[in-house]
Amino acid sequence: MENMKVFSVKVEDGREGRDGKPSVGPVYRNLLAKQGYPPPDPEMSTTWTLFSSSVEKYPGNRMLGWRKFVNGKVGPYIWKTYKEVYDEVLHVGSALQASGAEPGCRVGIYGANCPQWIMAMEACGAHCLVCVPLYDTLGSGAVNFIIDHAEVDFVFVQDIKVKELLNPNCKSAQRLKAIVCFTSLAEEDNAKASQMGIKTYSWTEFLHMGKENPWEISPPQPFSICTIMYTSGTSGDPKGVVLTHETMATFVCGVDLFLDQFEDKMTVDDVYLSFLPLAHILDRMIEEYFFHRGASVGYYHGNLKELRDDIMELKPTFLAGVPRVYDMIHEGIQKALQELSPLRKWIFDALYKHKLSWMNKGYKQKFASPLADLLAFRKVKAKLGGRLRLLLSGGAPLSSEVEEFLRVTCCAFVVQGYGLTETCGACTIGFPDEMCFVGTVGSPAVYNDLRLEEVSDMGYDPLGNPPCGEICVKGKTIFSEYYKNPELTRESFKDGWFHTGDIGQMLPNGIVKVIDRKKNLIKLSQGEYVALEYLENVYGVTPIIDDVWVYGNSFKSMLVAVVVLHEENAKKWAELNGYTVSLSELCSLSKLQNYVLSELKFTAEKNKMRGFEYIKGVILEARAFDMERDLVTATLKKKRNNLLKYYQAEIDALYHNLTTKK
Repeated sequence: MENMKVFSVKVEDGREGRDGKPSVGPVYRNLLAKQGYPPPDPEMSTTWTLFSSSVEKYPGNRMLGWRKFVNGKVGPYIWKTYKEVYDEVLHVGSALQASGAEPGCRVGIYGANCPQWIMAMEACGAHCLVCVPLYDTLGSGAVNFIIDHAEVDFVFVQDIKVKELLNPNCKSAQRLKAIVCFTSLAEEDNAKASQMGIKTYSWTEFLHMGKENPWEISPPQPFSICTIMYTSGTSGDPKGVVLTHETMATFVCGVDLFLDQFEDKMTVDDVYLSFLPLAHILDRMIEEYFFHRGASVGYYHGNLKELRDDIMELKPTFLAGVPRVYDMIHEGIQKALQELSPLRKWIFDALYKHKLSWMNKGYKQKFASPLADLLAFRKVKAKLGGRLRLLLSGGAPLSSEVEEFLRVTCCAFVVQGYGLTETCGACTIGFPDEMCFVGTVGSPAVYNDLRLEEVSDMGYDPLGNPPCGEICVKGKTIFSEYYKNPELTRESFKDGWFHTGDIGQMLPNGIVKVIDRKKNLIKLSQGEYVALEYLENVYGVTPIIDDVWVYGNSFKSMLVAVVVLHEENAKKWAELNGYTVSLSELCSLSKLQNYVLSELKFTAEKNKMRGFEYIKGVILEARAFDMERDLVTATLKKKRNNLLKYYQAEIDALYHNLTTKK
């Protein structure tokens, strides 16, 4: 172990908890921040300076690319240069000013990723307006809530989302002064909006208004609010995360410093394929970084199932996705392998093991086995457009199996990161070409410190072996506050450290592994949050059910449940269906399992649940969860880890059946 490479630096020792305070582990920092944070570039103090200085440096570079539909078919990528985007941004900004937007005023952007999304965002930057992304994966109520809560005055919107805004349930839309469409609005929507006293503009009309009324830009200060990004909480309403220009610009600066230490450099010819929502922090910060570097961003054409087509057309050098996307890529390659002859499959496996063994010995991916790359893996690379240099995974943990497979076969770097909206994106990030990072989320980013804090009721101790606890971060890239929610802000920042609610383990080489979630809020593999207790409460009212334990994890895209049958109602069902057996024998009937699933589905529909919250498989149980088997506490709270241990074999079998059935 003497020559172990270490990937973060310890700047403060841990300390035992006393007087009811929890123990805390040592404070870790990025290797580049050993002597304190590197001073950020004073020229890069707002997101507006990041963009406008790139326009000066790279006016003719391709900036934004998209695909037009021609006769229902999707065409090639069309590009706007930095200068073209800049000119359009100035017109949009002038039109906002002419419509009465004052500095600090909140502007909503609602729709799928596209050039207009970015131009609206940059126009906000030019005039010190606050950009508020709206998105409806939180349900239609969220858009209504955000417009009201953030006091949004103007909304830029995609044509297919206009109906949502003008829907009578979206009461807060009454307060809007104007709606600007990314393309143009339907006549009926124009009429409906004008009844509500809202002005409407097509994109071209709004640009024209800006051209007619040119307006001086009023760039933001570093401390000005850049964006309020809403994120889903465990329960209740979305939380508005306030990020200043300085926070975001410092983050971009940190990415520069981090990437600068590796021999493979980012260039203006790099191309990013954007498909993760711009309303979320990960895609937003990647795009901000690409714009700062004068590189290109191409948008997918709106259908994730056809992402392969966009990859082949754009030939990106960089992809960022959630594990679900990489699972799809992995499944695709595996499927192609199944079609090979036994001999060729054997050769592929042999080359895979050969290359992996050299990578595990510390060889760089591109030198581990040029022969294996030539014979087998360049074909995999070609299926991903042929130019891919870096794959980034975030949003949920990527399984080690998929990560290793992609590292060996894609002929590109594969890196995982971890972060939240509150940390302005990644607060830990992996190093390229280091196999010890497989299955981890990396080490602390340049501008934030990280430490673990004890969670006694879950048995996590940051001074134990291995050290585990709640991940806490502080530094220059942490959000300012939850908008209009001082209590929640105070609660999250006990003692100056932001508490993430995620449980981490610190490895001896200074790398972090995310192992659990503090509140029973889990993330499925597609990156969607699911609040288990909330679902159990909702599903619990189903008549056939006495009690229910819902289970899911970040490596699965589906939820399953163990259902304790309601004795009386289950017996009624049995009578009606001609079964005269005991309750425990009823549990193994697939007919009853299907009936329970259909009842759960009915409950889900009635409560307007989202697709990923539906229960996809059940295990029936005749006996209540009890203290004798240590499945519940004295107050009947479910002990989730114990339930999992108890039902593990059945759950594994259930997931196996569900995935093979697919």
